[in-house]
This record gives sequence, C-alpha cells and structure tokens, in this order.
Amino acid sequence: MINPPDPGPAPPPRRVRCTGTVRLPPGTAAPLSLFTPEGERAWAAGWDPSYPAPAEDDSEPGTVFQTRHGAHPGTWIVASRDPGRSVRYARVVADQDAGTVSVTLASETEVTVSYDLTALSDSGAAHLTQFAANYPKFLQHWEQAIARADQPGSRLD
Repeated sequence: MINPPDPGPAPPPRRVRCTGTVRLPPGTAAPLSLFTPEGERAWAAGWDPSYPAPAEDDSEPGTVFQTRHGAHPGTWIVASRDPGRSVRYARVVADQDAGTVSVTLASETEVTVSYDLTALSDSGAAHLTQFAANYPKFLQHWEQAIARADQPGSRLD
C-alpha cells in the first residue's frame, strides 16, 4: 500500500468572517457614536483618523478617513449607516486585507461587531488567521477600554 504524501499544514484562509458582542457600560449616551471615527478617539489608544477631505459628519456615508496601526496604513469609507442603530465601513489595509466592518446596536448596553475581511497577500492571510483566533480577546479589549474611558473624569465623562 502506498501512502499519499503529507500535504503539510493547510494554507491560511484568504477570507475570514468574525462576529461578536461588545458590552457597554450602563447609561452610555449615544452608544453607537463610540464607533464613529471621532467617537473612537475617546477610548481607543492610538486611534487618530485623518480626513483627506473635510468631514462635517464623520459617520456620513461616503466619508473617507485614514488610520495607521503599525506599519500598515488603512483607508476607511463609511459605506452605510442607520442613525443610532448601525454603521458599516469598507476598509483597506495596504498589502494586508480589505473588507467591511459593521457595528450594530443590539441593545442599550451591547453592540454586535462584524468583520468580513479578505487577504491581499500571503502575509495578510497569515494576519487574518491570527486576527480570527484572537477576535474574542480583541473585542474584550474594546470592552475594557470603553469601560476605563467611562470612569468619572475620563474622556467619555
């Protein structure tokens, strides 16, 4: 009997879809505003969006902004919104991945966050593997950062 050659480890996925819940502090005013480009400044360390064109309303569909996390610059576009209920972004991180990010208000104290990302390179595919594996911790970090920012005297206060 001839055994087929070992194919080795499976290649990293070229597309991942991750969805989870972020719990918000009770009494958070306008909870969805925490997930707009300017709203994230209040709780996301290092989040510093810049706008190639002035944006009177940072969550208006068509608004473009850029961010930098590590070596990869990202370009974001507000794809759609239902004021007070949801916002959806298209995002491209150069040489890494592209896709959508959706934030939907599930209740007064919870939002559902969904990423649907496609790798743009082999290193991007490896990144997506790590991103998907760490997604629950990623959202837990968001919860903790928002809770810290909600303390008296903080940026959300």
